[in-house]
Amino acid sequence: MNEFIRTELVGGVLSVTFDRADKKNAITQAMYTALAEATERTRTDDAVRVILFKAEGDSFSAGNDIADFLGMGSGGMSNDLPVHRFLKSLADLDKPAVAAVKGRAVGIGLTLLLNCDMVVVAEDAKLSAPFINLAIAPEAASSLLLPMVIGHQRAFEVFALGEPIDGRTALAWGMANRAAPADQVDAIAAELAEKLAARAPNSVRKTKRLMRDAEQLWALMQRENEAFGSQLSSPEAIEAFTAFSQKRAPDFSKLG
Repeated sequence: MNEFIRTELVGGVLSVTFDRADKKNAITQAMYTALAEATERTRTDDAVRVILFKAEGDSFSAGNDIADFLGMGSGGMSNDLPVHRFLKSLADLDKPAVAAVKGRAVGIGLTLLLNCDMVVVAEDAKLSAPFINLAIAPEAASSLLLPMVIGHQRAFEVFALGEPIDGRTALAWGMANRAAPADQVDAIAAELAEKLAARAPNSVRKTKRLMRDAEQLWALMQRENEAFGSQLSSPEAIEAFTAFSQKRAPDFSKLG
C-alpha cells in the first residue's frame, strides 16, 4: 500500500483515506496503484462489503498530480497505467462505494464521486471538473455519468467552464445524497457505509449490477482515455499547462 493511501477494514467497511494533505491530496500514479488494489480487494474479498473513500486535510483531492500529468504527456497514455487499472476497478465494482467529501474535489476528485453509490458532501465543498481549462478531456466515464445525473446543459457547463459548484448545489443537482457541515461529513458517511454493510450482501451486489453496465462504462473509459491522451500532448495542453505553471490565463486565440 502507498504511504499516501491508508486503508482500514472495520465491520465490513474498507475505509480508503487520501493522506497527502500537504499536496491537497493530488493523486500520483503510485497512489492510483494503491487505490486500484483497494477497489479490487473490495470486489473479491468477502470480508469487505462496502468501500468508503475519504481524505485527510482540507481537500478531498486536487485531482491528478501535475508532475504525473507532464510525465504522461511525454510517455503516452497506454491503457496499462495505474490510473486505468483504478478506473477499470471502479467500472467492475459491484459492491457499494461511499464517499465523504470536504473542501475541494477537482477532476478525478469529482468524477470518482460519479462512480460511487452514496456521496456525502460538505455544504461548503467545491467540486469542479476543469478538463477543458487544461485543454484535455473528461475521464472515469464522466462524459456519460455527469449528464445522466445533472442533465446535458449543466454537465456541459461544468466541463466547459470548469467553475466549481458547492456542496449545496451538488445535493440539489443529484450528485450527492447528503450535504452537511464539514465537521459532520465523515460521521454521516461512515454511518451510511455501516448501514449498507448490514444489508443482505448478495442482494446489494445484484441490485448494483442491474443498475449499471460495467462493460459499457469500461468501454467508454477507454474511449475517454484516447481523447485524453491525444489532447495531453497537443499544443493546446502545452499552452494550458505552461499558463498554469506561470499562474496566468491560457491564450488559445492562435490555436485551432
